[in-house]
Amino acid sequence: MKAMIFAAGRGERMRPLTDACPKPLLKVRGRPMITTHVLNLVRAGITEIVINHSFLGHMIEEELGDGSRFGARIQYSHEPTPLETAGGIANALHLLGDEPFLAVSGDIYAPYFDFSQALDALKDADALGKPYPHDQRDIAWLWLTPNPWHNPEGDFALDMYTLKNEGEVKWNFAGIGVYRPEMFDGIKPGDFVKFGPLMRKYIELGRVGGEIYEGPWVNVGTVRQLEELNAPLGAARAAP
Repeated sequence: MKAMIFAAGRGERMRPLTDACPKPLLKVRGRPMITTHVLNLVRAGITEIVINHSFLGHMIEEELGDGSRFGARIQYSHEPTPLETAGGIANALHLLGDEPFLAVSGDIYAPYFDFSQALDALKDADALGKPYPHDQRDIAWLWLTPNPWHNPEGDFALDMYTLKNEGEVKWNFAGIGVYRPEMFDGIKPGDFVKFGPLMRKYIELGRVGGEIYEGPWVNVGTVRQLEELNAPLGAARAAP
């Protein structure tokens, strides 16, 4: 399995820090957030990694190189203008190949997430080995978290292991998922396409599975959040 790390966002809310440093290179506990992802992916046996970038993207390439010092092989997908999540994936499909791939946001901090669970997240057959019809098998698998302060209403409901657009209880999308390349059919390289509407379309078709992750997780979106994560152990963390 290959993995993609999203690193093309401008990080407007993190300015002025992101005026001179790509957001995924900001450090938590002395290590760039994106490096933590790379190390955890390699630990899970996922060594083929694609990273998209835009503003100051050369700094990411300078920091990570070809990935060999981490035991990985890293390729880069440069976007002159950020293409949003779905557009960024479509632009990098020639690097990701024809098999399901893992994708993770470069600005989340989830140091203990076990990426090995992604390896068999999308099933091609049922428990008895009977293949699912091509147009009925799950096209994506998402990890969800309890709702953080910045998204109290959540994103998606979960019925057993099937995502729903509506429900009495909603969970927050963790920014970690596994996708089949066919999900992005019809999106041309260079197209600007948001992720949410595309995902909700397939959820409505009943083709998106998921599960809850309740380990440490922070979507680092403000300078204060970064400061809290880097505060001495025992201090309040992940505040707005």
